[in-house]
Amino acid sequence: MNRIRLVVIATMLILALTTVAQQTAQPAMTNDAHGQSNDGVPPVEKHLQVLTEKLDLTADQQAKVKPILQQMQDSTQKFMQDESMSRAERMDNVKLCRYKADKEIRKVLSDDQKKELDQLEQEHPDLHGN
Repeated sequence: MNRIRLVVIATMLILALTTVAQQTAQPAMTNDAHGQSNDGVPPVEKHLQVLTEKLDLTADQQAKVKPILQQMQDSTQKFMQDESMSRAERMDNVKLCRYKADKEIRKVLSDDQKKELDQLEQEHPDLHGN
């Protein structure tokens, strides 16, 4: 009898802990209050890394692209936190930020890299904000 009671209590405890763990779990790619993803890499660094890998950016290009990405992220955060605008207005402003950043980044790229970026944006329209 005591053994059954102990098993039942242990099972209930395990289920309770599992439930609590599921409720507190977060998606892998969410950002914390400091703008860092759960993997510890800031979004600007991650975006720059992807562009560097996909477009084969030189060190000079990376140095020029990074502040553009940082400005885009800062503006995007500002708009997304501005509750005086409707959601649609915030999204329009974010798309405009992405468009401006894309335009600035293209000034740094070679013609071949621009073609690669076009292809990347076709495959992943969310990168450009379309």
